[in-house]
Amino acid sequence: MNFVKTRLAASAAFLLVGALSLSAADLKIGVKSEPSSLDPQFHVLVPNMQVTFAMFDPLVMMDPKLVPKPALAENWKATSDTVWEFALRKDAKFSDGSPLTADDVVFTFDRIPKVPNSPTAFTLFTRQIAKVEAADAHTVRITTKQPYPLLVTDIANLPILSKAAASGPAPEGKTTVEFNRGEGLVGTGPFKFVSWQKGADLILERNPNYWGKPAAWDKVIYRPMTNPAARAAALLSGDIDMMEDPPTTDLEQFKTNPKLSVAEAPGTRIVYIALDQKGEPSPGIPGQGNKNPLMDKRVREALSLSIDRKAIAERVMGGVAVATGDLLPEPMFGAVKARQAAPVVDTAKAKALLAEAGYPNGFQITLGTPNGRYVNDARVAQTIAAMWTRAGVKAEVAAAAPPVFFKSRDNFEYSAYLAAWGNSTGEMSTTLRSLVGTREPSKGSGTSNGGRYSNPELDALLDKASATMDDKARKELLQKADEMVLSDYGIIPVHFEVPVWALRKGLTYAARADQYTLPQDVASAK
Repeated sequence: MNFVKTRLAASAAFLLVGALSLSAADLKIGVKSEPSSLDPQFHVLVPNMQVTFAMFDPLVMMDPKLVPKPALAENWKATSDTVWEFALRKDAKFSDGSPLTADDVVFTFDRIPKVPNSPTAFTLFTRQIAKVEAADAHTVRITTKQPYPLLVTDIANLPILSKAAASGPAPEGKTTVEFNRGEGLVGTGPFKFVSWQKGADLILERNPNYWGKPAAWDKVIYRPMTNPAARAAALLSGDIDMMEDPPTTDLEQFKTNPKLSVAEAPGTRIVYIALDQKGEPSPGIPGQGNKNPLMDKRVREALSLSIDRKAIAERVMGGVAVATGDLLPEPMFGAVKARQAAPVVDTAKAKALLAEAGYPNGFQITLGTPNGRYVNDARVAQTIAAMWTRAGVKAEVAAAAPPVFFKSRDNFEYSAYLAAWGNSTGEMSTTLRSLVGTREPSKGSGTSNGGRYSNPELDALLDKASATMDDKARKELLQKADEMVLSDYGIIPVHFEVPVWALRKGLTYAARADQYTLPQDVASAK
């Protein structure tokens, strides 16, 4: 009932758009999820990363098309196969006015493995780094364990902290709890922290000491609004200036409304189904004794074959998704054009595979999903559950608020779950290493592998690719690794999200493939 009321409010508000004038100084953004933490090194998660990169800069920053550009490092060079030097900007200052030095960078890298209880550890990006040292006040030298071609793209995910502000008595310096209170949040980015209370607005203001072009906005407000219809109503009534993920049912109306603008980007976020391939018994599959049917490849293939991906992309996602059989869109590095097409649904073959595996009458399973983290996530999960049930696997959906879902996922409480992964490097190795690498978070492997898939041959291929400097040879290794996990049904790709933002007239946004909502990239046409 509330949803209906909100939709009616949204429709009525169309008439009001344009009657309200834009504020020249403030930007209010309706976001679908709030960050799980303000600790810049706690959780590799889009809501966290986008807030972090409004306040902090990395050495190298990815542009909207995921091309690395100089940020705090003006330039860099490899001085040997395993040693790189990064020259820091000499005009960069933190928001408290203190200058950036190489010691701040060394402190930042040293803290990463010390952050406890990280759900998705940043060690994913530092696993090949052997040493970080200050060659002088403005030169950082990074030594890798072996020749490592991905260093520059990996460190683009690492915001640089102020050593003075983020130090403390704990092993990691300022703790995650202290960061969440706003302590130590001193960066070099275009905005600085003002206030945050979980469940309410996160407020930033322009950093007067920013080294780059001053931000267009005096104040930025990230407002968490999990309901897309509520976000739309707020945009249309003028309560917010920009929103993430407009409702797919209203998207065409948004595009033709002269009072609004819509920004889209090719997406790299893969929506997938992870399957428990370790737990026996598996927690969401009753009545099978100690047996976990998902350990059988034929069962995993049956579940994949029963999903009509094209129907989901067209009917559930309203066209803002691309059905696929791969984990990264082509032409990203390591993706294969021939694997981009979605597998053809084949329910009869799925039933035959289940019977062959010893499950002629199927079994019951619970499919976990966040509700409101990804576009139409719970609806997609419901649709997949219905398709599985049609094939003989009686599925029910357990939808939960994103923080609850991720906590349950990290505690391995699901036999199967729907989730998504946004690739921020544009290379297949990052996706494979995180989602299907054998789970060893301390070594940066399997950091989001909640299904606990493990394949030593795959791990060896990824290790070999990581040490291969020749692009052609590395691409071939990654394509082979990709084929290995897909043919094993170690994970089931469903579709790539097409990221969409809606803005009030007069605003433009440089839409990003990594789906970050960055206020510094929102411009006002004056």
